[in-house]
Amino acid sequence: MKKNVCMFVWNHFTNDARVLRECTALSEQDYNVDLICIHDPKEPGLPMYEERNENFRVFRVRRYPQSLLFMQKVYRKLMGNKLLGLLAALIWLACLYFSPILVGALSVISFALLKTKVRVAWIRGSIILRMILRGFQKNYHIYHSNDLNTLPQGYICSKLRFKRRKLVYDSHEVQTSRTGYESAYHGKLEAFLIKRIDSMIVENHTRAQYNEDLYGFYPNVVHNYPFKQKTKQNEEIISLHDKLDLPKDEKILLYQGGIQTGRGLENLVKAAPLFKEGTLVFIGDGKIKSKLEKMVEDMDLGHKIKFIPKVPLEDLPKYTKNAYLGFQVLNNVCFNHYSASSNKLFEYMMSGIPVVACDFPEISKVVQGEGTGVCVDSHDHESIAEGVNYILSNPEKREEMVRNCHSAKHKFNWEMEKDNLLTVFHKEVM
Repeated sequence: MKKNVCMFVWNHFTNDARVLRECTALSEQDYNVDLICIHDPKEPGLPMYEERNENFRVFRVRRYPQSLLFMQKVYRKLMGNKLLGLLAALIWLACLYFSPILVGALSVISFALLKTKVRVAWIRGSIILRMILRGFQKNYHIYHSNDLNTLPQGYICSKLRFKRRKLVYDSHEVQTSRTGYESAYHGKLEAFLIKRIDSMIVENHTRAQYNEDLYGFYPNVVHNYPFKQKTKQNEEIISLHDKLDLPKDEKILLYQGGIQTGRGLENLVKAAPLFKEGTLVFIGDGKIKSKLEKMVEDMDLGHKIKFIPKVPLEDLPKYTKNAYLGFQVLNNVCFNHYSASSNKLFEYMMSGIPVVACDFPEISKVVQGEGTGVCVDSHDHESIAEGVNYILSNPEKREEMVRNCHSAKHKFNWEMEKDNLLTVFHKEVM
């Protein structure tokens, strides 16, 4: 009999390659998988429910409470119509006269819910509650929480019920040392809940050793390798040269992924004027994209640097194949970055694209160990430019790197790695 798995992830599940791979691998074996994630009302056409295959379903919970949406709608109507706004103000003054304490309290609460951090807590709390309620709707045998922000949901659903269920904690990041998670609260929450899980997964052995030093046990390792791409005759490639109106022989120097802080992207922009040739292309979106665009404008580099919005995950390889080289230049802003062996590194490899990469342990182990690129000081834009120019100036060496990429992809791929995930479920959890 197939076992039922309930998996939680704190995103919209539109570009989460790791979760897609894990859900697919489990659903192709002995498991029925229900993935619970978050709906994005800003993304038109994103369904609340979808079936990826007969054993893999996706449930998206509402992002915003209905009551909040109603309050915001009323507020916008009042602010957008002077007559209605005046009428509302008169009613409020009249009510304040007859019941000042009640009206004053309601006013403070309304302001807090609409305009302060209380609003964020309300939204997040309601998402967690809806995830938990969805997680209780079926007789699941195993709960799987991706990252710390869904571990409480997994804990409540798996342990606080008549018959306890197994709980897997899949930590994609180093939760106690990552950007945005600096407060002591996150460390204390993980330390409390990690004693109550049945099994843990991390991305690589550097992070596994860190976890052992911190919590006293060595978790399972499931690397973040992509699906192995099969080379097909007349395979479709989406031309970045046509999209960006570039000459056909222009060398594309590609960064693909989130445009976020700590990824060395400002140094890429600073390095671009030093590149001997080529156009630097960013594919993706994120919090600092507007900052980078402003840098490009201020430095008058619009002819040298181009931006493309994020593309669907399944289409990304069609863009990657345009590149002459790729970048993975994380900065050492936290142990999470220092210990990373991100999916991006292997996506370049799958497409036969050499990389200019940061000299961090897990990344250099692949890049230098397999000869798939060069490692540089990612905090120094001149060092990045030196790495780029080395590849540009040595086409024979680049061709060797391309061959090494195609050779290494037979080792660093999900088809090989997924057995480690299945082992966790077959042996350790059951």
